[in-house]
Amino acid sequence: MFAPLTWFLVALSLAAALFAVVLAARDKRINWTLLGVLGVIEVALLAQLVVGIVQLSQTTRDVSGPFFIGYLIGSLIILPIGAFWALAESSRWGAGALAIACVVIPILELRLYDVWTA
Repeated sequence: MFAPLTWFLVALSLAAALFAVVLAARDKRINWTLLGVLGVIEVALLAQLVVGIVQLSQTTRDVSGPFFIGYLIGSLIILPIGAFWALAESSRWGAGALAIACVVIPILELRLYDVWTA
């Protein structure tokens, strides 16, 4: 795995989660700024998917391929689901749901890193 990309995703996802929590606390809906940050995270997650598959195909490590690919795909689909939920919910809980989705990304990234280095 490309560790700097993993740590970038962890940091940016936590920052997005904090921003979403602030919006929820202020009883605001998500805004274009937050959606832009989510777009950057999604592009980085897509890049990580490609890099991860390429590295998995070239490694001699004992990496569980199905788990590794599952974590890569899972991390890619969490944010669109959370963003859709946040856009559909007009109360503060939409931003809260998105904050939870943003917190799931670092958890998946750290588990992905653990699967790769184990």
